[in-house]
Amino acid sequence: MREKTCFVLDASVTLAWAFREERNAYTRSVLRSLAEGAEALVPAVWPLEVGNALRVAERRERLTQADTVQFLALLQQLPIAVEPETPSRMLGEILALAREHGLSTYDASYLDLAMRQGIPLATQDEDLQRAAGRSGVTIYRKRRKDL
Repeated sequence: MREKTCFVLDASVTLAWAFREERNAYTRSVLRSLAEGAEALVPAVWPLEVGNALRVAERRERLTQADTVQFLALLQQLPIAVEPETPSRMLGEILALAREHGLSTYDASYLDLAMRQGIPLATQDEDLQRAAGRSGVTIYRKRRKDL
């Protein structure tokens, strides 16, 4: 029996799915992986980060409220699990990781989750990719055996 593919999904990939001009081969392959049985973990900040970006897009008229509702329905169908986090870890270990790598605490929460779980990170954020490399975290790439 094949073990399920699991990775940490960040907002840069997630939000690209909402905006046609931001989609690319990488973001489409991550979405396809989830549709084909892979599973994603996200830190507790992910729903707020995604929700805020969608709200800003509505205010700037990049999305309508109907577009947001449709996009959120898509996300709810995907195997994405939110990993809860305590405020003490957020303001302790994650803040320290953010300082160490020059990241926002939001981005550091994705890196921290990938490090703790020992799984790859799906991100388009270049600073986060560099920090992942320095921390021994691989960037998620769909492999042939994941099909």
